[in-house]
Amino acid sequence: MEKVKNRFKEIVEELGYYLYDVIYEKENGENVLKVLIENNTFIDVDDCVKVSHILSDELDVLDPIQEAYNLEVSSSGAERELRSSEEIKRVIGKTVYIKTIEQTLTGKLLSFNGEVIEITYKNKKIKIDYIDVSYIRLAIIF
Repeated sequence: MEKVKNRFKEIVEELGYYLYDVIYEKENGENVLKVLIENNTFIDVDDCVKVSHILSDELDVLDPIQEAYNLEVSSSGAERELRSSEEIKRVIGKTVYIKTIEQTLTGKLLSFNGEVIEITYKNKKIKIDYIDVSYIRLAIIF
């Protein structure tokens, strides 16, 4: 599956998206290969269809899965977890939810240099050491 994930990453990036994850699981009794993508704005149905067609053709060539399965391409989600420095840097300017041992904050991500995250929180600039962050995700504020 790692070979598939690496190849999908190349293809998805060539198409102008980011590969968030590839998950192969049983869902409602059926095997499903889920491909989660993202970009700098939002993913719509046309994006998913475009990526699905290209990946489907690649799967025909690679033929990595012997049993029957469904390919499902979708957005990684509006409030997805940010699992790496690279993912955090891509969302500078967006609202994030951050949890540390001492506090929980929601604010606009101003900067991230790999060590310190800076957000606006209650109209103040707050700096948080990345090492202290136990969880960070995008946040939708209404």
